[in-house]
Amino acid sequence: MIRCIALSAILLASPVMAQTNINLGGITTDPSAPVEVAADSLSVDQDTGTAIFEGNVVIGQGDLRIAAGRAQVVYDAGSGDIASFEASGGVTFANGSEAAEAQSASYDLQNGNLVLIGDVILTQGASALSADRMTIDVETGNAQMEGRVRTVFQQGNQ
Repeated sequence: MIRCIALSAILLASPVMAQTNINLGGITTDPSAPVEVAADSLSVDQDTGTAIFEGNVVIGQGDLRIAAGRAQVVYDAGSGDIASFEASGGVTFANGSEAAEAQSASYDLQNGNLVLIGDVILTQGASALSADRMTIDVETGNAQMEGRVRTVFQQGNQ
């Protein structure tokens, strides 16, 4: 589940760099749920173990939805499992009332890191967080934001 400080973001608005470590509580999905993908086209390269979905890409698994202009999946040659996932062309992650947007996203399943890059915006209800770059350890929910971070936290039941 994406939380307000759940898929964080980094806004590099000045030459000064700030680094912040936060605990995001993790992104939960149901790994046993089927993955559904819709796109305008699909190219598969058996030699490199890649699949590229292009045009209006929408990926769903359980309550999690990902939308992007392009998504590339790289498979591990030995096991056939997904090794990494990259999305670009404006990426949106949504899970209920929580969402994160970025220009691109990269997820390395082997090390468990999700990296959001470019105009990152995270929202949960009325709270928001923005930045240029955010790296999330998906297992622990810990994230590191670099750059000028901007945030608005709403207190109470709003």
